[in-house]
Amino acid sequence: MSDDSEMAPGLETGNDFDVFRDAEGRINVLWLERLRAFLDADRAEDVALVMEPLHASDIGDVLEQLHAGERLALVRSLADKFDFSALTEVDESIRLDIMEALPNADIARGVAELDNDDAVYLLEDLEQEDRDEILSALPTFERLALKRSLDFPEDSAGRRMQTEFIAIPPFWTVGQVIDYLRAEKDLPDEFYQLYVVDAGYTVLGTLPLDKFLRTPRATKIDEIMTTSFVLVKADEDQEEAARSFERYDLVEVGVVDESGRLVGVLTIDDIVDVIHEEADEDIKLLAGVGDEDVSDSTMDTVKSRVPWLVINLFTAVMVSFVIGLFNATIEQMVALAVLMPIVASMGGNAGAQTMTVTVRALSMRELDGRRVRRLIRREMVVGVVNGVIFAVLIGIVTALRYGDLQLGIVIGIAMVINMIVAGTFGILIPLTLDKLKADPAIASAVFVTTVTDVIGFFAFLGIAGLWFGLF
Repeated sequence: MSDDSEMAPGLETGNDFDVFRDAEGRINVLWLERLRAFLDADRAEDVALVMEPLHASDIGDVLEQLHAGERLALVRSLADKFDFSALTEVDESIRLDIMEALPNADIARGVAELDNDDAVYLLEDLEQEDRDEILSALPTFERLALKRSLDFPEDSAGRRMQTEFIAIPPFWTVGQVIDYLRAEKDLPDEFYQLYVVDAGYTVLGTLPLDKFLRTPRATKIDEIMTTSFVLVKADEDQEEAARSFERYDLVEVGVVDESGRLVGVLTIDDIVDVIHEEADEDIKLLAGVGDEDVSDSTMDTVKSRVPWLVINLFTAVMVSFVIGLFNATIEQMVALAVLMPIVASMGGNAGAQTMTVTVRALSMRELDGRRVRRLIRREMVVGVVNGVIFAVLIGIVTALRYGDLQLGIVIGIAMVINMIVAGTFGILIPLTLDKLKADPAIASAVFVTTVTDVIGFFAFLGIAGLWFGLF
């Protein structure tokens, strides 16, 4: 710390201030106040001292806790000491705000110190002009590697891969490889297996480190390499690559280009991020909030939600039109107006349950032809059973409340019909969207809710009109 005879409020030291996280894992309020005080006082050395012990993910948490001006002040105070990998840990809006405010020369310096996959992650959302200027400031090898990765499709394995890996020829011995690893300075910081390749960098086999380290020095690599291995294509969707990790319990996999040449590797830490992003995306799409983040501005949030609310408005108008067809029926029996939301609500919830299971199964590629037929049959039976159960319950409650057994029977029949419809369409709508190459997570909820509302109201009011002769 700097030696000041008079400490400004919030600049004190002590155990309470030195603890970064509290007992519940949140950033210590006192620690954050001290950092803010250092930033306000423009004490760059003290800012660097309190930030030095933090991991990149912790720095990301700090950035998200600070206000926009404070974030930029923190980055500028740290200068060369700022770890740009922390920007991979924050919301997109925060990352872009910081990078747009920094000179491209500073970004180039920070990107040059990152792994290829992290550098690509930071550069891919920048304007092309800024991206080209940053790349031009990098050494030739790093520039070419980043350009190659950025040429691959967005959300592909090529965008996620690290271009640093260890490739060895099959005719080397274990001892030669060990000597090479000890002498070579330009190696990946972390690696889990070696790749055995020919002169054209076609993968011949892989060699896990545990097996490699247990083998005598004189043994040739082609005698111990694994010839049954998994590879991922660079243009393959990152979600498909994540499924390979899950299916084969991988911690690292090689990435090959269109000619089968090894161009990079994917590691488990990259795939954990992919799984998190894809799950986060599906949850948001099911709710109709797009790629919204908690740090987004009010206007960005409004723009993200309005389109889906407009769609919901149109579907609500459709439902109201169905209800309007039975105005006369409702006027003659007011109890129908009180009871009809129950049928629609139960159908909507049942449909949402089935839809969620189906969307999840589709995203995990768990539905083939046989499983689809089985799932449809199962959900229809579940709809019948649940319909009967809740038909009896609501029928009894209705009969007791209104003293009308026939009304209880009517709502019970409508409940059975709507629960069957909910289960059936909760499957068919996501399946249809998937067949049409549309993301079933995007619009399934809107369509399922509309169908169950329309069928629920139509069934209940229609049956009631016929039963009581109200038409």
